[in-house]
Amino acid sequence: MAVSQAPKKILNKPIVITGGGSAGHVIPALPVVDLLIGQGAVVHFIGTRSGLERGYLGSRDITFHGIAAGKLRRYFSWQNVTDLFRIAWAVLESLWLLLRLKPSVMFSKGGFVSLPPVFAAWLLGIPVVAHESDLTPGLANRLSLPFIKTLCTSFDDTHFAGFKGRHVVTGTPVRQSLLNGDGVKARAQLGAQDDQKVLLVTGGSLGAEGLNRIVTDNIQALTERFFVVHICGAGKTSGDLQAGYVQLEFVDDGWGDLLAAADVVISRAGANALFEWVALTKPNLLVPLPLGGSRGDQLANAAFAAKQGWSEVVDEGQLSSHTLLATLDLLMSEADRYLQAMAGAGTRDAATTLLEEIQRLAA
Repeated sequence: MAVSQAPKKILNKPIVITGGGSAGHVIPALPVVDLLIGQGAVVHFIGTRSGLERGYLGSRDITFHGIAAGKLRRYFSWQNVTDLFRIAWAVLESLWLLLRLKPSVMFSKGGFVSLPPVFAAWLLGIPVVAHESDLTPGLANRLSLPFIKTLCTSFDDTHFAGFKGRHVVTGTPVRQSLLNGDGVKARAQLGAQDDQKVLLVTGGSLGAEGLNRIVTDNIQALTERFFVVHICGAGKTSGDLQAGYVQLEFVDDGWGDLLAAADVVISRAGANALFEWVALTKPNLLVPLPLGGSRGDQLANAAFAAKQGWSEVVDEGQLSSHTLLATLDLLMSEADRYLQAMAGAGTRDAATTLLEEIQRLAA
């Protein structure tokens, strides 16, 4: 996907970005951060006091601030009561930070840490641009609706009942390093032969175990068809290796190269991963996390992707040896159909569109 250059427009006041609690609420913000820094903006990031989000920011020229974070739960728990006090304290911390920083605009990527800064920004008259990755909106963004000026979504079909602000469909930002991967380099490092198709399997942090089991149970049949690269998750590698099969805990540097080398992908159905497969036009099998493991967002994402012709979808409970191998055979034999559907998705330069919204409100 060709990435256009954002219009050059220096932002004189600081920009505050907030979001976190998981990588999914930070990683998509990084392309926006890079564009802002490239335009000379002073960027601050508000995340959890644990500093989880700081690790994802890398060596970027950005100032991190940790605040109290009360998790928002959709079920009864006594922790909901105690966390109300943490949220209230986080609002006070956010007010103090924003009064000191005096930003022109806030960009919220969601997650439970984002609600107090968004509310504090509204109290101070600081406009907020928010982004929702999933087809079905997350709880933090739903609660933030009254305090948001512009809501950006990844999917055309995402709607927030009662929202009266500006709605812009942007897609999900994809890091530039993923778009410029070197597949030849990755194949050489992995030891894949020129005539071998590469199957990449990644289950994320929460959903790895179910996928790991089905892959290892069928690894003999899989390696007859593919060179298999299996991202197992931290501490989940088994060491049960054979020719044509590589296990890795996770990949950071070189992830773009690995994606470029992949001919077909098996993954969960998080929106961030899905938009990476679409942007890179990778035929993919989605195995969404079931309701017991998520709020249902992955089921909705997967259903949308299947409807668009981007993906094949198999529910975890129906993922047998037969369905796994038959679906992979279908993806490979009809690869052109999936490639055309993804290429026709009109992949947007989401980071640039988000930057333009930030600039519009900053003005």
